[in-house]
Amino acid sequence: MRFFLKGIPFVLFALFFFLLFFASPPAFPREVLPFGFCPKYNPRIMVQLYQPFIDYLNETTPYQFELKLSRYYQEIVDQVGRGEILIASCGPVSYIKARERYGVRPIVRALSKDGNPSYRGITIVRRDSPIQRLQDLVGKRFAFGQAWSTAGHLLPQYYLMKAGIGLRDLKAYAFLRHHDSVVGAVLKGQYDAGAVKDIVAYQHEKEGLRFIFITDPIPTVPIIAAKKAPSEMIASVRSALLRLGRDPSISPQRMALWDEEFKYGFTEAKDSDYDPIRVILRAIPLDSDKKGRVRD
Repeated sequence: MRFFLKGIPFVLFALFFFLLFFASPPAFPREVLPFGFCPKYNPRIMVQLYQPFIDYLNETTPYQFELKLSRYYQEIVDQVGRGEILIASCGPVSYIKARERYGVRPIVRALSKDGNPSYRGITIVRRDSPIQRLQDLVGKRFAFGQAWSTAGHLLPQYYLMKAGIGLRDLKAYAFLRHHDSVVGAVLKGQYDAGAVKDIVAYQHEKEGLRFIFITDPIPTVPIIAAKKAPSEMIASVRSALLRLGRDPSISPQRMALWDEEFKYGFTEAKDSDYDPIRVILRAIPLDSDKKGRVRD
């Protein structure tokens, strides 16, 4: 009996370590995967608007993503193509270029405030500008976005062409780094007009902007996956994003501070959704040769 009692502490000690090491397996940190974003805004604003989106994915999928920013649209496209980034958010032009070069896949595309998967480009001027229409831009200074920006470059150059205006008809033009860079340059009078996506134009309208042209609707920004991205990851991210705006357990307040482009949820995406952009690209071919000409 005395031997039995003396053995109890040892048994309890052994049981404690058994439970510690075997009953609940150790939690190993998840591999960190970069989630790429094309440079729509300056880096500070990008982090502010998109880090909460990344946090949501980290909580609702088995994966640990981190925000990956870039200086150029082409940079993210090439990183996805090389498999350095498995998942990214880029505009329609960047998606088409990535699809042609690297075979990337669209996972979902964003919904706008009206519930449709479309948005528009807007040509902006200062409120006190005498410019009233696109035809008035002959001999004026124009601020584009980056070379592969859909609303910042492709659309305005296409609609200028339809209005009978080529780049040579402008007094000057430049490719600026971000949409908010274009807004600032127009408001400061550095350029007579500029082109941005609709949500940016509306956000800054009260600061002294006026709109002289609004494009037809185009398909919204897709979330794209690299060709080598695991199907399990794609399915997990797709499921998490399609729940937004549909699952009552996800509070709308959670998305209130997200970028306007993502806060209304997502819908399924397929490659043919972007055929309207391909039509415009055939009329206005874009190349990467202007990458080095972007001004800060």
